[in-house]
Amino acid sequence: MEAKKGYRIEHDCIGECLVPEKVYYGVHTQRATENFKITGRKINPEMIKSIAEIKKACAITNHEVGILPKKKKDAICYACDEIIWGRFHDQFIVDPIQGGAGTSHNMNANEVIANIAIEYLGGKLGDYSIIHPNDDVNKGQSTNDVYPTSGKIALIRLLEETIDSLIELEKALKEKAKEFNDVIKMGRTQMQDAIPIRLGQEFFAYATAIERNIKLCKRACRALKVVNMGATAIGTGLNADVSYMDKIVRNLAEVTDMDLQQSDDLIDGTQNIDVFVYVSGILKSCAVTISKIANDLRLMSSGPTCGFAEINLPARQAGSSIMPAKVNPVIPEVVSQVAFNAIGNDVAVTMAAEAGQLELNAFEPVIFYNLFESVETIGHAANTFVHNCILGITANKERTKNMVHNSYGIVTAFAPHIGYEKSVEVIHKAIKQNLPVKAVLISEKIMTEEEIDNILDVFSMTSPGIAKKN
Repeated sequence: MEAKKGYRIEHDCIGECLVPEKVYYGVHTQRATENFKITGRKINPEMIKSIAEIKKACAITNHEVGILPKKKKDAICYACDEIIWGRFHDQFIVDPIQGGAGTSHNMNANEVIANIAIEYLGGKLGDYSIIHPNDDVNKGQSTNDVYPTSGKIALIRLLEETIDSLIELEKALKEKAKEFNDVIKMGRTQMQDAIPIRLGQEFFAYATAIERNIKLCKRACRALKVVNMGATAIGTGLNADVSYMDKIVRNLAEVTDMDLQQSDDLIDGTQNIDVFVYVSGILKSCAVTISKIANDLRLMSSGPTCGFAEINLPARQAGSSIMPAKVNPVIPEVVSQVAFNAIGNDVAVTMAAEAGQLELNAFEPVIFYNLFESVETIGHAANTFVHNCILGITANKERTKNMVHNSYGIVTAFAPHIGYEKSVEVIHKAIKQNLPVKAVLISEKIMTEEEIDNILDVFSMTSPGIAKKN
């Protein structure tokens, strides 16, 4: 192959390849960009940072065990630090969905780190006699332990950010629960009138559900801290120094400032990636919970004149190009759409994890692509939910109070005193005669007005116990 102006010639097991002269990636990355034009997106920045941290920890460990000279170790660590600090991210150009079980991303990192190190040592880009992407940067490693570990570290950091957003959502819901504690409304089951409930109780229940999902997300972080570094290709540790295998995870934990643990069984840790299904399931659970809350808010705010109209959502934007002054519940709508997408992503993660064969799952790229999208968008959705919706909600107290007193559902409080069958009769007569329950009870001489009023203390009906007649 003849060199062209502005390019350098590199080679791999396929043959020679032209690579732009001034880039820090090499032949493996170049071929990958030609093969995988899939999403048009870049690798998640956290994934870039985490793989640089892994390469740094590996260089430190290989030097400690005496198989990587200090000069090379220092140059590789310098290159990794540059990437960790946010430089050279534009050189990671491989599509996140790629064939090869993540090999292209790993080689992209190896080549960029090697070339930064080469330049640091005064060499010319592409002169791999100084620092070699495979022999030096990838020493003692395989894509099959580096790539899943990189994804786990990235996921932990992304989850921690989302947990912060969920904590903020929980706090906002509890604030509203306190604000709405004296707002009595009609509870509903199967979209039919049930018995009274305080609006504050509903919001506190939402906060409790979010709190539960926060705990699940924290469990997901703990599960992700078990990594298979040292496994190399299939978990047997071939080509990794025995002392390196003992030290690599401890050094990686120090570099990342995470309490990482090495898999007890490195073959299992390489073969099976059910942990990602577990994490995806937790994200799906979180998405379902947030979307259910969004659904409730849309229902309670429906109207404003022909719906429930129990609460008012903050107006965020015009809702129609044809209907003047119409305002839609756009924030709950976008929250639910994020949830739908996360649920779909969970299906992709599940199928990809199931499709693994023998000693390796080749489909981790699509798993990380979907998990990263789910965890980030759920966090963003929680953030906009808090600031553009929850904190601005107000209650229509008089409307909710009137709906409770005019509902036939309040007859449930009388059942312990007059019996289930008599209560049914009262409801039927009230419906037939279009009268309030109280009027039927008095006209039928079932109870006195004083007894009725004592039982119809609707605030006390939102707590455990049997309402007293006197």
